[in-house]
Amino acid sequence: MRPDEEIPGTLKRVLLVEDEPRLREMLSRAARDMEFAVSAVGSAEAALEHVQSSAVDIVVTDLHLPAMQGMELCARLHERDPELPIIILTGYGSLDAAQSAIRLDVVDFLTKPCALRDLEEALNRAVRRRLTIGKRRRPSVAQAPTEPDGQPRTLDEVEREQIYAALERHDGNRAKTAAALGISVRTLYYRLNEYEEQDRRAEERASGEEVS
Repeated sequence: MRPDEEIPGTLKRVLLVEDEPRLREMLSRAARDMEFAVSAVGSAEAALEHVQSSAVDIVVTDLHLPAMQGMELCARLHERDPELPIIILTGYGSLDAAQSAIRLDVVDFLTKPCALRDLEEALNRAVRRRLTIGKRRRPSVAQAPTEPDGQPRTLDEVEREQIYAALERHDGNRAKTAAALGISVRTLYYRLNEYEEQDRRAEERASGEEVS
């Protein structure tokens, strides 16, 4: 779904929170090209002031901000409006952050540098979530970020994605990857062995189904 297809204009007001001026301008311009109305600020404090005085439909925020951090901003926004869709954008793939993001029912968790296509897909998912508000009762437990087909991702899937993304950023160096994720090398090895075993079992199941 393109941003301009069957989306009321009142569902396209985006607040971008990013402290790097050039990146803030680039993301703002990209979202405007996607036909979203964008307001951009450089701090969590400015974001809270903005939502007090202006209507906002979607928030896109960096995690690492000056003074108040992005996760605290997300918590305050969630407390103020539990149904406000939030997209997290960060240069650091933190498992703790991913877990907190799921608890706060964020729409997506994008790692910088993210492709503009990924940003557009996340914004469209946020719009679809806004469109469903009032049409259904929200579940009592928080939902995980979703895949493009709308299926929820589990916490294990988010963690796996963050680990492999960090491993790629550090050219396969497990010590650096573990440090970036804030976990021990032993835990990282344990997780990777788990994933290999999961993949092996999935292949065995697939082979068994083909034979039958």
